[in-house]
Amino acid sequence: MIRAWHSRDLSPLLTLWMESTCFAHPFIDTRYWQESEALVRNAYLPSAKTWVWEANGELEGFISVMDEQFIGALFVRPTAIGQGIGKALMNHVKQRFHWLSLEVYQKNERAVKFYHAQGFRIEESAWQEETRHPTWIMNWQVDQRPSA
Repeated sequence: MIRAWHSRDLSPLLTLWMESTCFAHPFIDTRYWQESEALVRNAYLPSAKTWVWEANGELEGFISVMDEQFIGALFVRPTAIGQGIGKALMNHVKQRFHWLSLEVYQKNERAVKFYHAQGFRIEESAWQEETRHPTWIMNWQVDQRPSA
């Protein structure tokens, strides 16, 4: 169900991104996301490694990693939340990278709790001038302890 993203997925992925990001960030005006779509399409996606969760020919979620370490996006279709898709996508990238970082809006409490459950820890706070909302910078590192 998880596979690498292909350019033919662009339109369905952008539709999923818009639906999911508006759902996850009701505290940010939808116009901000609409104005950001070109940047996602033309800059972020081409520079990221992206994997999608596909079920019955439909994209249900995706994750994008930029610069081999920064999770720029993890979104699941709102109707599919709670089905393990986000966790599966996160585990997929954790198997490929030893250290990951992400930025999440502090008001997106559901996502913050999810990332904590996936082993991410808050390292610092930041401020997004464009949206005028605070974020958390969270990091995860593969367990380096020797096995017993």
